[in-house]
Amino acid sequence: MTTFDDRERAHEAKFARDEEMAFRVVARRNKLLGQWAAGLMKLTPEEADAYSKAVVHAEFEEAGDEDVVRKLLGDLTAAGVEVDDAMVRKAIDDYAVEARRQLMESQ
Repeated sequence: MTTFDDRERAHEAKFARDEEMAFRVVARRNKLLGQWAAGLMKLTPEEADAYSKAVVHAEFEEAGDEDVVRKLLGDLTAAGVEVDDAMVRKAIDDYAVEARRQLMESQ
């Protein structure tokens, strides 16, 4: 019975690590997305930093990426940047890969 208990604890620990890594990837991705959008909107460095944080916080409004897509599309459109849903979703995919790469390198 001990082997089974050890195996179960190991699986639970791995699950917890995987969930934490997924959370960190999404947060890093959203920060990178905020920096990308801030560059398109030609924000100052201080404004870009604040905007990146706002994009990270937008993730917590609802499950999934729709809240981030909605924020980025709305803000970019309001700033007069030519952007569409597909462009934002491609940036999300691209920055998810970059965020994972950055986190893997930092470990």
